[in-house]
Amino acid sequence: MAKRQIIKIDAELCNGCGNCIPDCPEGALQMIDGKARLISDLFCDGLGACIGNCPVGAISTEEREADEYDEALVIENIIPAGTNTIKAHLKHLNDHGLDKYVNQAIQILTKKGIDIPQFRDAPSVCATGGCPGSAPQTIPDNHNIEPVLASGKSQLKHWPVQLHLINQNDPSFDNADILIAADGVMASYPNFHEKFLKGKRLIIFCPKLDQGVERYISKLAYIFKNKNIKSIHVVRMEVPCCGGMEVIVQKALEIAGVSKMVKLDVISISGSIL
Repeated sequence: MAKRQIIKIDAELCNGCGNCIPDCPEGALQMIDGKARLISDLFCDGLGACIGNCPVGAISTEEREADEYDEALVIENIIPAGTNTIKAHLKHLNDHGLDKYVNQAIQILTKKGIDIPQFRDAPSVCATGGCPGSAPQTIPDNHNIEPVLASGKSQLKHWPVQLHLINQNDPSFDNADILIAADGVMASYPNFHEKFLKGKRLIIFCPKLDQGVERYISKLAYIFKNKNIKSIHVVRMEVPCCGGMEVIVQKALEIAGVSKMVKLDVISISGSIL
């Protein structure tokens, strides 16, 4: 045991309304004999999400000797309550900057094959203000100085390729070299198939516009951990928000517990490798 912040309930003040119960996704509070009770120190993170909805001020935090909070027990307790409770719990931890517990929860959910609900915004340097990547531009006819490798043959060997649609257990990813590409790369770079895709399995997504980035991280983590991936090559556009692809891949590698070098190429809007 060690001293830490933990919830304290004044039983005399508590009127048994139960408003605090749904605001504790960790399941640390229960109604017992008409009063809200803290059932275990192990389930209480001490952050006080339940305090604001007590109409009589019966809940506070105190510093005292308590068992250390156990995220593994908490997430196992939360899973049966469903997606919305999992999301509320992850958001609660994330909003307080508890990345250690967030990553631990995601690892457990991923291992169990449970989809990670989106509980935070996609990483993007364009989160505030206008995005330079969406500014209209005209590309001149003579912009492409790289000769086109005109084999006329598609190098795509599997389907689907969009990460939302990909089955993380697809056997085509076993022992594969993986190419993770931004949506815009195929449109801007004429030698995409010959230069990048040949001999690889393709995954595409947009880190700014796609919904469900946490699920993306979970899927990639599962693939990295279970498919014995040979190599990872990320190809993204030069626009700032596309940098989120690198963040997502690195987070997935961390959760998977896999150490792997990631090759990166950046493509300009005019279609050249930077």
